[in-house]
Amino acid sequence: MIAFWRCHGAAVMSLWVFCWLLLGLWRLTAACPSSCTCSSSRISCIEQDQGIVAFPVLSSAIEMENITEIYIANQSQLRAINDIDVEAYLSLRNLTVTNSGLSYVSRRSFQKTPNLQYVNLKNNKLSTLSWKTFRHVNLAYLVLTGNLFQCSCDIQWIKLWQENDTASLQTQNLMCKDHSNRKFLLTEMHIPDCVMPTSSISPSSVTLMEGSDITLECRTSGTPSPDVNWDLGNLVTSYQQYNLNQHYTTLKMINVSSNDTGKTILCIAENIVGENESSVILVVHFPPKITFLDQAVLDHHWCIPFSVRGNPKPKLIWFYEGAVLNETDFIWTSIHLAFDSEHHGCLQLDSPTHLNNGQYTLLAKNEYGTDERTVSAHFMPDPLLDSTEPPYYDYTSDPAPTNVPDVEPDSIAVYVVVGIAAVAFTGFVLMLIILKFGRNSKFGIKGFVLFHNTPVDGLMK
Repeated sequence: MIAFWRCHGAAVMSLWVFCWLLLGLWRLTAACPSSCTCSSSRISCIEQDQGIVAFPVLSSAIEMENITEIYIANQSQLRAINDIDVEAYLSLRNLTVTNSGLSYVSRRSFQKTPNLQYVNLKNNKLSTLSWKTFRHVNLAYLVLTGNLFQCSCDIQWIKLWQENDTASLQTQNLMCKDHSNRKFLLTEMHIPDCVMPTSSISPSSVTLMEGSDITLECRTSGTPSPDVNWDLGNLVTSYQQYNLNQHYTTLKMINVSSNDTGKTILCIAENIVGENESSVILVVHFPPKITFLDQAVLDHHWCIPFSVRGNPKPKLIWFYEGAVLNETDFIWTSIHLAFDSEHHGCLQLDSPTHLNNGQYTLLAKNEYGTDERTVSAHFMPDPLLDSTEPPYYDYTSDPAPTNVPDVEPDSIAVYVVVGIAAVAFTGFVLMLIILKFGRNSKFGIKGFVLFHNTPVDGLMK
C-alpha cells in the first residue's frame, strides 16, 4: 500500500482535486436558473427563446453572496425588480438589465447592496424611477438611455443629477413625454411646483454642561412639502419632538447625558424630488471620571493601565507614595487610544526595580472637577527583606564530592619538596645544554668554573 502511494500518490491527489472541482461546478450549475449561465462570480441571462420572467435567484444563499456581476439582456418577460430580488447579492458591483421589458424597480431594491457602483438599465420600459431606489448606494455610473419617461415631478431628480453630472448622467440624451405624448429632452423639462427640499437646524452649534436641557429647531422648505425626520442615531438622552407646522419642527433634549458628546443630530427633509439634511454635533462638558485603573502588567515596558473620561480633556497627574511623580524618559504617561471624550493609556515604566514598588495614584482634573484612584504596584522583591529569593539572578552550586580521600599534612610537605627538586634539576640540565653549545660561539666563550672552579669540560666528562 505504501509503495502504491509513493508511485501514484500525486496522480490520486490530482484526481481527487479534479473531482471536487467538478462537484463544485455541478452544484453551481444545478443552482443556476435553466435559461442562464453562472460562474462563481457572474450570472448571465441572454437566451431569448426560454427567457426569464423574474429576476434570477440562485438556490444557495452562500453562492449568491459571492456574485459580483449580473448581466441580463433581451428578456422581454422580465418586468420588475422587487424588494427582495437583489438583497442576497451582498457583493454585487455591476448590474445590467438591457433591451428587456423592465418597467418597475422597487425603492428598496438596492438597500442591501452597498458595493453597487454600475447600473445599466438601457432600452427598457421605464416610465418613472424614484431617487430612493439609489439612496443606499454610491453609484459611479447609471445608464438610463432608451427609456421614455413620463414628464413629472417624480423624475425631476434625474434632471438635477444630469445638471450636476452625478453618476455620469450629464452626457446621456434622456427623453420624457407629457400628457399629450409630446417628447422632450429631460434637460428641457419644466415642472411647476417641483422644488428640491432644504433644511436648517438652529442653533448651528451646541456646547452645554452635562445635565442641561436644550431645544433644537429645524426649518424646512420644498415643493411638494417635504416630510421631516430627526435622525438621532443611538442617542442616550431623553427627548421630545414637536411638529409645529409642515415646515417647522423642534427637538427638546432633557438632562443631556455625557455619553452623547460628539454625537451628530440630523434633520432630514425629503419629497419626491430628493432629500436634504442639516446636522449639529453635540459637545457636552462634564468632570473627569477614572473608569479603569489596574495593577501593573509587563508588555515590553511595565504598564499601569487606565481609562479616563472627561470633557474638556482632563489633565493627568501621577503621585507615588503621596508625592508628585515627575515624569522622565524612564517613567511617562502614554495615551494609546482616544476618541470623543474617552482616553485609554498607561503609565509606562522602563526597567523598574524594587525601589519603584508602592502606591500609585492617578489624579484627573479639568475645569469642572477632579477624580482620583490609587493602585498598588509590585515589580520585584526587595533583596533586603527577602533573602531567600535573590532579586536579580539565581544560581546553583555543585555539591561537594563525597568520595575524596583525606590528605595528611605530611603528604603535602612531601609533594612540595619533590616539586622543588624537579624544578631545580630541570634548570640545571638546561644550563649545561646552553654552556655546551656556547663553546664554539663567536664570542669565544670557553666555559666557566662551577663548584670550586671546576672546568666545564671536566664536568662534561
